[in-house]
Amino acid sequence: MAIMIQRSITSSFLVEIKNPNNKFPLHYLYRIGPRSFCCNFNLSKPKKHPIYKCSFTVSSSLDKEAQTLIQQFNPQIPIEEALTPPSSWYTDPSFHSLELQQVFYRGWQAVGYTEQIKDPHQYFTGRLGNVEYVVCRDGNGNLHAFHNVCRHHASLLASGSGQKSCFVCPYHGWTYGLDGTLLKATRISGIKNFRVHEMGLVPLRVAIWGPFVLLNFETENLLQQESQSNIVGDEWLGSSSELLSTRINDSSLKFLCRHEYTINCNWKVFCDNYLDGGYHVPYAHKGLASGLKLESYSSIVYEKVSIQKCDGDATESAPDFDRLGSKALYAFIYPNFMVNRYGPWMDTNLVVPLGPRKCQVIFDYFLDTSLKDDHDFVERSLKESEKVQVEDIRLCESVQRGIESPAYCCGRYAPTVEKPMHHFHRLLYENLCN
Repeated sequence: MAIMIQRSITSSFLVEIKNPNNKFPLHYLYRIGPRSFCCNFNLSKPKKHPIYKCSFTVSSSLDKEAQTLIQQFNPQIPIEEALTPPSSWYTDPSFHSLELQQVFYRGWQAVGYTEQIKDPHQYFTGRLGNVEYVVCRDGNGNLHAFHNVCRHHASLLASGSGQKSCFVCPYHGWTYGLDGTLLKATRISGIKNFRVHEMGLVPLRVAIWGPFVLLNFETENLLQQESQSNIVGDEWLGSSSELLSTRINDSSLKFLCRHEYTINCNWKVFCDNYLDGGYHVPYAHKGLASGLKLESYSSIVYEKVSIQKCDGDATESAPDFDRLGSKALYAFIYPNFMVNRYGPWMDTNLVVPLGPRKCQVIFDYFLDTSLKDDHDFVERSLKESEKVQVEDIRLCESVQRGIESPAYCCGRYAPTVEKPMHHFHRLLYENLCN
């Protein structure tokens, strides 16, 4: 059975199809963003599972506009001769919409850390683009993830993080188990063709790799909701998985605190700043530069990961305070996750796009357990880190304003240091053209 639906500019559509042979109703909601589209649906009813599968293709006039912008960058030109992506990649609303579909709603995305859901009944929520999600452990300790949306009238179910025995919709009281099952639907006497097992929360694929929680927003393989970490590691990190595991998956590190920043720049501006091979450090971060041997800075790129390394300079540090240690490692995991390992610290930076000109950056700090009670060291370290973040925010917001100037279209790469940035832009191009 197939159906074609054509709609003009909209944010979502609801399809109801009745099969005259099997007489079952099918409701499927898919949100595509504010643009016109044409969808071809191929629908099938599984024999045993209540999730109906729906495959479709999308074409859009705004996609064509975004595709024109994509082609203004040529990934085949060597870095020594290449231009950076045009300013429109950092400002255009249709380009941003395409990024969400092609980059963020595909593959594995880091969304949190394992201590947020280490015990039964714990949960946390988040949002990426227009996807609201909740990650939780049920009473048996099984890990789940769902769209954080009530199946009745679309109210968000949960907010923030914490512990719950079930999710109760604050709108009309519909209640769901932490395994997604609909437990109670209030005041529905007289309703027809209502099947409780078809009205559970819509699942998402979830996985744990090391200390991180990952989600995959693609609809394939939903029957296997929790994925094996070794397979996910290969998909997410590629051949860098073993190296990162030795530096990141450290049981001596425990979560300490979270800092969040809203920045008036495109999410890629923040990533570009991270990926310039330390180019900006001696000019913008003089305090940080004094604790590093910048001449030792090096970088290497993998399939979807780039790693930058730099030696610490203990001789320049105060004798009683060494935050950076002897070696610092900065790993960028495409498209928007950064892991920084230095001294007794690890911090992660998750860059969440909020629109063409705004993003949120979530910093989570982890520290060796032996130092968690050293309050002076912790306070001084976090203060030093905050200073660097404030300096970077000023840089990124300044760059965004410059990108929007009519005087700027494209820039150039510094070939000896900005290979990770070039690698990032090539990955983006590949995703966006797919």
